Order: sequence, then structure tokens, then C-alpha cells
Amino acid sequence: MITRRGFLTGSAGALALGAVTSACGGVGGKSTSSGGGASKGDTGTVSIQGLGKPDDVGGARRNAFKSAYPKVQVNINEGDFDPQQFLSAIASGNPPDLVYLDRDLVGSYAAKGAIQPLDDLIDKAGIKMSLYRPAAAKEVTIDGKVYGVPEFYDTRNILMSGKVLRSAGLTAADLATTDWDKLHTNAAKLYKVSGGKITRIGFDPKLPEFLPLWAKANGADMINPDGSPNLADPRIIEALTYALSLIGEQGGWSKFKAFRDAWDLFGSGNEFNKGQAGAFPWEGWYVNVLVQATPKLDLESIPFTDRQGKPISFSNGSAWCLPKGSKNPAAAVNYMKFMTATDTWLKAAAARQATVEKNKSIFTGLWTANPTADAQIKAKYVKPGTTGFDKAIQNYYASTDYAFSIPPSKASSEIKTAWTDAVNRALSGQQKPDAAMKQAQSEAAKAFSAVK
Repeated sequence: MITRRGFLTGSAGALALGAVTSACGGVGGKSTSSGGGASKGDTGTVSIQGLGKPDDVGGARRNAFKSAYPKVQVNINEGDFDPQQFLSAIASGNPPDLVYLDRDLVGSYAAKGAIQPLDDLIDKAGIKMSLYRPAAAKEVTIDGKVYGVPEFYDTRNILMSGKVLRSAGLTAADLATTDWDKLHTNAAKLYKVSGGKITRIGFDPKLPEFLPLWAKANGADMINPDGSPNLADPRIIEALTYALSLIGEQGGWSKFKAFRDAWDLFGSGNEFNKGQAGAFPWEGWYVNVLVQATPKLDLESIPFTDRQGKPISFSNGSAWCLPKGSKNPAAAVNYMKFMTATDTWLKAAAARQATVEKNKSIFTGLWTANPTADAQIKAKYVKPGTTGFDKAIQNYYASTDYAFSIPPSKASSEIKTAWTDAVNRALSGQQKPDAAMKQAQSEAAKAFSAVK
């Protein structure tokens, strides 16, 4: 999944959570505090894995922690979460004190004992899980126990090129996901090909990563409430078949992907500015990318909807977790608390505002798992306006209130790998959608049964 944490790197959950050899070096650091929460958490060392290089938002929060806890030495192994490195560190008895990972991985790592339940520690630290959005808190709660503190909160809406829409005589409403037949027709109107090569994608359904959104639009969840996989649900197969048909009628997967991979997503020559794309669903952080790269872009947006016209959005994000064997758990939990606190987010927003003023741009919002912080940031920094960017920002703020998350599971990573592989097989033509998802269900059910 393309996220703020790693462009085109894919989800860490795609790697197996299998056996780990202890020969690999760990990433932990020495601590002057004893384990088991004996320290108050205001001294010693906290080593962190999975946290990439900071932007202005991350840097401001790190600096704020250093000021608040000057006797805590924070050692960050910068880089996206690496499952093999993490599990090797656990196996060698030299784990980090804190790990930062995607919330959809929490269940699998909890089931394997690689991360610890936090209930007692967060109670002692004064962390109230009611501070966080219910969907985010649910993702890190396994069998009634809390295994993570949620941080960012990404949702999806549909972004569009107003210029491309008008060139085909269409409006934003014509690309709504309520009427799938109409969307098919209008995507074809936007699609362009020249000399056998694609020059514009009309509507990108964003497969494989956004299958949960299409499934939900058709009334189905990828995982059942009890954590078991639901991948062979006929409604999911129907949703996948439909999304695949959009790609099939826009050149087919090979040409479609090759063209999409050539986009300058983060630059001034991005796909909207160059007329290479009509519309696609995407996370809210991309609005900030677009406004920085192409501030005069004619952007439009609408909510993703189910087939009854009800707005829906798929949410996920990151979480702070405590590895098995953490040597300074009290300080690690204090770090979780501080980095997700309302006051800390406000410091981050002030840093982003400084960047905005320097670039003579606009504040496009921060979307976190802390709704109190989000509301205060929005009130202070997000200015009303009538441009496409302004409307997109408002749409993303609205979607945080109704977004769904995939139900947690002790086999969350294995289930995700199963359905992602299935979609890729269907995309490449190796299997029909129904056969691919039935195989995925079999693989995921086996993994789920192994950890029940």
C-alpha cells in the first residue's frame, strides 16, 4: 500500500512471520532502567525500530519529547518496519524497546508473542484508550487486550482532475461509486489510448490494496467479527470482479500498471497535472503532496460510496507497540503516550504551519487517531475556502467520522497476504476472481486455525 511511510514499498505484512534464526543481530539498546515497569519512565534508553526519517510533523514531536524527558536517550533505527529484522531481534533476546508498525499487523505479532499486552502499563501511565478513534482502538485490541497505541489515521476519498472531467463533459458526480454500471461507462469516456499505448487512465480502482473498500461498498468485510477470514464471500468476489473489469477495459493489467508506475506522483508533473488520470481513491495525505507540487491544480473530490449511495471510507494507520523483552517498558509507554497526546499533536501542527507559511501554501490538515487533537488543529489552522483543495480537505475530515477498519485478527497479516496474493493472481490472469479468492480463503483459514 502506498502510504506516507513508504512509497511503493508495499505492506510489511506481506513478509512471512515464520521461524527466525537467532544468528541475526538485534536492534535493541542498553538501558539504565530495570525491566517490568520498575522505572517511572523518565530515565534510561529507549530504542525504536520501524520509524522512518521524520518530516516536519515527526521532527517536532521528537524534539518535544526530548525537551519533556531530557534524561531519556532515544535511539531510532531509522527505516520502515522490517519484519525479519524485528523477529530476529526478538529471537536473539536483544529487541528494541519500542516498535512502530502498521495496525493491521498487530494481531499476528500478538498471536506470536512478539509484542506484549499493554493494559497494565497504559493504566499506570494514565493512557485512556477512549482518547483514540474507536476504529483505530479496535484494530489494536485482540481478545480484549490492548497491544498498541494508535497514531496516524488514514482514510480514503476519490480525488479527480477537474480539467480531465470537463474535457469529457463529465462532473465529479458522474464518477461516483454508487452506480457501478454508470461508473464503468464514464471511466471509459475518460480513458485514452494513442498508438496502442495508454495516455490516460479514466478511473483507477487501486488494486490490490483497496479491495477492502470495494468489498465494503458491496456489503462485505474481509474479516469476520471473530477474526476469521471471509475472503470467499460472493459479495467480495463480485466486488473484485467489477474492479478488475475497470482495469480490463482500460488496457489490461500489464499496460495499465506500466503506465501508472511511470507517473510522477510526487512532482509537478504528476498524473493530474499532466492529464494522465481522471480519478482514483487515495489517502488524505496526498492532498498535501499535490498542493505543494502543483498549487494551481484543478482538483476535485467526492466521498467513496457504497451501492446505496452512503459515504464510506477505509481507515488504517500506524501504532506503537511494546516488543517482548523490552528493557525499558515504562519509558517506552511514556513515549507512546507523549507522541499521541493532544498537546504534542498541536506542536506538530505548529511546525507544519511554519512550513506552510514558508512555502506560501495552505494547511491541508493532519489526520490522527486522536480526534480531540484533530478538531483543535482544524479549528486553528485549516482555513475555509472554495477551491478544490479546500473541498478535498473538508471531505477527508468528514470521512474520519464514518470510516471503517478491517476487524482485528490473530492471523491479520496472513489473511492480508492471502487476499493480496489472490488479487495479484487475478490481475495477472493466472486465476479467475472466484478461484483466486477461494484459494485465499483456504490459505487464510488454515493460518487462522493455527493460532486459535
